[in-house]
Amino acid sequence: MTEYGEWNRKGATLSDATAKKEYGVDRDFIVKGIRAGKLEYREGAIWGNPYLRLLRSQLERYIAEELGADRLSSSNNQTELRKIKKEMADLKKRLDELQARRTELEKQTRK
Repeated sequence: MTEYGEWNRKGATLSDATAKKEYGVDRDFIVKGIRAGKLEYREGAIWGNPYLRLLRSQLERYIAEELGADRLSSSNNQTELRKIKKEMADLKKRLDELQARRTELEKQTRK
């Protein structure tokens, strides 16, 4: 069902918690997909907390089938927007740090 090595490819898998955050689907929806044979999974645990590891491509296909392609594209857009906003905030913080450093150096050179 899966392509060779897909489980090991960076970004090809996600946990059920990440699926909820990125796509807005809950664990029950994922379990329903597993029982229907639409989703492959692997079990894991971090600090004693169990989670399900899923293939992103299969989950996206399942969401499109069950909830519609509009829901999937909306979720993807929201996730991308969240990443862009985070990157912008990080860049603003870095710019502020550089401006403060520049001001400090300018004061030192005037002395």
